[in-house]
Amino acid sequence: MILPLQITSRNFELTKPIEERIREHAEKLDKYYSRITSCRVVVEAMPNRSLYSVCVDMTVPGTELVVKLDPNTDIYIAIRDAFRDASRKLEDFARTQRGDVKHHEQPPHGRIKALFSDKGYGFLTTVDGHEVYFHEHSVQNHKFKDLSVGMEVRFSEEMGEKGPQATYVKII
Repeated sequence: MILPLQITSRNFELTKPIEERIREHAEKLDKYYSRITSCRVVVEAMPNRSLYSVCVDMTVPGTELVVKLDPNTDIYIAIRDAFRDASRKLEDFARTQRGDVKHHEQPPHGRIKALFSDKGYGFLTTVDGHEVYFHEHSVQNHKFKDLSVGMEVRFSEEMGEKGPQATYVKII
């Protein structure tokens, strides 16, 4: 960490073992991601309830990551859980920075080319120009009657007995 770890306690006296446990967890975070600018930890005892709340606030390049979970009766478990959650947030942040985030492909889209409403089927044309057959039962939410020629749709395609056919069609 660029700035030293800040530990604050509210409504109770922070003991040496508790402070050491917090420092151990913070060092693990720093080993995982060395570009943490600062880390502030607030441990709070809820008055008259014997509950402890732990807040971990980390500053990293470009953003701030904050973790505050529900209070726990065991201070060590509250610390462990807060740092476990902080570690997950830090991992997600690092993954995003590296560009390791999964990008989900959108289903193909096309336009309705022809409709035969009386017979319950139609054809759509894909972006690259090939025709795909679809049946009225393939149209999501029973909206076959809402379709019109030229309308843009998303679809899923598979090979049928007579050529490509859409297994589902959804109006965009």
